[in-house]
Amino acid sequence: MMKITKAGMVDERQQYSLDNFKVGDSWRLFRIMGEFVDGFDTLASIGRPAVSIFGSARTPMEDKYFALTDKIAQDLARAGYAIITGGGPGIMAAANKGAAVAEGMSIGLNINLPFEQDPNPFTNVPLHFKYFFVRKVMFIKYSMAFIGMPGGFGTLDELFESLTLMQTRRIKAFPVILVGSDFWGGLVDWIKEKMLAVGNIDADDMLYFQVMDDPDEVVRYIKRTVVL
Repeated sequence: MMKITKAGMVDERQQYSLDNFKVGDSWRLFRIMGEFVDGFDTLASIGRPAVSIFGSARTPMEDKYFALTDKIAQDLARAGYAIITGGGPGIMAAANKGAAVAEGMSIGLNINLPFEQDPNPFTNVPLHFKYFFVRKVMFIKYSMAFIGMPGGFGTLDELFESLTLMQTRRIKAFPVILVGSDFWGGLVDWIKEKMLAVGNIDADDMLYFQVMDDPDEVVRYIKRTVVL
């Protein structure tokens, strides 16, 4: 039986486990490729501009932002836009519900998580992902606008990734609307005071997003900037 020595020899059993790990990584590439292919094939056929709506999975139905999300999604769906969400509960369910009520295209990009991410019943185009980065590519590639409702780390992750990609010219700029000045106002002030003031971002970078409260204003803005 081979032992580990100062010369770098590896125990035979350890070598076997290392080989298995490498094989596992190689096969994982096929799972990743499969998720990309499934996502591209499904979303490429939606046939209309799509708007992604992000927000907390923990938002209850009685929350004002649940109703606000439902209304925005309904109005956008009636105007002919597809609605894309993360496919889970809370704000995502509200957006998918609004799109479904309006008999529009209600897309849910669900992610396998140990909590909070049971698929909501309002999607008529469901997709399931294991890998966050594959899922985020689908959001970026197939959305013509982002709407950020109040949320947590995941919402901020999706927001700042989109802003970073636009700032670095990796993608073409598209509308990003943050709904709820009472929620987003503190973050915007912090960005101005801590990032813009010291030159970590430029003044033009602040133009990549808008903060709005009126759902009708949100819909008008998207109609004006995302042509059907």
